[in-house]
Amino acid sequence: MSERFADAPISRLVGFRVLPASDDGEQLGEATVEIDCGPHHHNPMGRVHGGLISALADAAMGIAFGRTLLESEDFSTIEMKVSFIRPIRVGTLKADAVVIQRGLRIGFVECKILDHRGKLVATASSTCTVLSS
Repeated sequence: MSERFADAPISRLVGFRVLPASDDGEQLGEATVEIDCGPHHHNPMGRVHGGLISALADAAMGIAFGRTLLESEDFSTIEMKVSFIRPIRVGTLKADAVVIQRGLRIGFVECKILDHRGKLVATASSTCTVLSS
C-alpha cells in the first residue's frame, strides 16, 4: 500500500493529521484525516470556512485513492462534490474516506466529515483518474 500521498506539503501547511494505515492492509482504499479547528479557520460568519472542510475531504479522499495505486501510478481528481450539513465553530473535524469503486482508469471515493461529537458536518465524493507515470 502506497503512503506517498499521506505527507503532502499542503497537509503540513494547513495542519491536517493523517492517521497511519494499518500494516495488515485492511485499510486499502481507506483514509482518515483530522484537523483541530478554531477561530483562525472561521469565515466572516464565525464558522469554519467551507473551503477548509472541502480541503479536508479532498485530502482524505486523495489519500484513500492513493492507497490503491501501484508505485508506477499517479492520479488526478476529475471532479469533487461537497454537501455541507451542519456548521462548526471549534473542535476536531475528522474526515473518513473510502474508495467505493476502483477500475483500471477511474475510481469513485466517498467521505464523511464528523465533528468531535461524531455528528455529521459534511459529505463529499470525488471521481479520480489513474495516470501512468
